[in-house]
Amino acid sequence: MNYNNVIFEKAFGTFEQLSESDMPEICFSGRSNVGKSSLINKILNRKSLARVSTKPGKTVTINFYKCDGMRLVDLPGYGYAKVPFAERDRWSDLMEGYFRSERDIRMVFQLVDMRHPATAFDLSMLEFLRHFDIPYTVVLTKSDKLNRTEYKNRCELILEELGEFGEGVEIIPFSAQNGEGVERIREIIESQI
Repeated sequence: MNYNNVIFEKAFGTFEQLSESDMPEICFSGRSNVGKSSLINKILNRKSLARVSTKPGKTVTINFYKCDGMRLVDLPGYGYAKVPFAERDRWSDLMEGYFRSERDIRMVFQLVDMRHPATAFDLSMLEFLRHFDIPYTVVLTKSDKLNRTEYKNRCELILEELGEFGEGVEIIPFSAQNGEGVERIREIIESQI
């Protein structure tokens, strides 16, 4: 697969704006500021195709990147407390509409910050994906920010935190700094296309 052949295609802020799905889609989901854009950039060997922000709650649209016969889909982050209720409702409608609109979703990479326990929002998202029988892989971001002991402990604890949502699911530690996990993520993408 040629990851160099990629363009930012479009962004949609409401379900009504979404165009029809005409090729396989690989999605990236997670709370605000968990590293979705950094992961997409690392997969594509780009520095700033997907916008990276230091402020949580900045990605408020579904962003589509067309790449070699598929689309990578950067979903808006969830769980940012300072977002107004009206914005949360719009996000909820957008996400539910996206996932229920008979798209060709091959895989969702569900990102969880490796430094912290999985949140209630993370578990709700996994429950949603499992309920609708959407395949997912858990990616533990920011793995480079932990020392060896912390890393080992988090790898063990995440299985307990995810409970039934971690059973039979691949869990991949990832670092945008040193590239840990990126090759495995690419392999999964290629196996799904």
